[in-house]
Amino acid sequence: MIAIVDYDAGNIKSVEKALQFLSEEPVVTRDKELLMKADKVIVPGVGAYGDAMGKMTQHGLVDVLREIAAKGTPILGICLGLQLFFDSSEECDGVKGLSLLPGKIVRIPDKEGFKIPHMGWNSIRINPESRLFQGIEDGSYVYFVHSYYLQAEREEDVAATTDYVVNIHAAAERDNVFATQFHPEKSGEIGLRILKNFIEL
Repeated sequence: MIAIVDYDAGNIKSVEKALQFLSEEPVVTRDKELLMKADKVIVPGVGAYGDAMGKMTQHGLVDVLREIAAKGTPILGICLGLQLFFDSSEECDGVKGLSLLPGKIVRIPDKEGFKIPHMGWNSIRINPESRLFQGIEDGSYVYFVHSYYLQAEREEDVAATTDYVVNIHAAAERDNVFATQFHPEKSGEIGLRILKNFIEL
């Protein structure tokens, strides 16, 4: 069973639909027992870091998600979900993230000719060791919508990068923890293949 974590964030429906397209029957839930039983867990999201961590705390999900990651269940964070997996974000000083992986979220710097939020298709450079991107061609295009980006603490956790004003860590993975700043559910066939790779881990 694949569980999609419901913490009142945006974009949960489109992830659910993408998984249904792949013939899966995901369960959208915040029920601790269901989440702990799941074979795979996905944390999607669009919105503000501080609000999201507030909702996670309110719904009692912070310890649950840490426990799921600690016991080895494959867990995938998408967009805001990726950001919550790390330690902190410049978007909200003093708010602690889930700290599933070490790193911080910082704002994309202003630069003439570049719009923020970064919105649209960008090519990614893929770490050939990545399990999430198996069978995906280096330089493939995926869809981004974000104003903040990941600076992973460990280079070896970076599964893919892209360039937009700066070098952006576009995806991360270590052991059973996976995360993408872009939206695989909005990235056409490439995105569906990435989700399929996660399902088949």
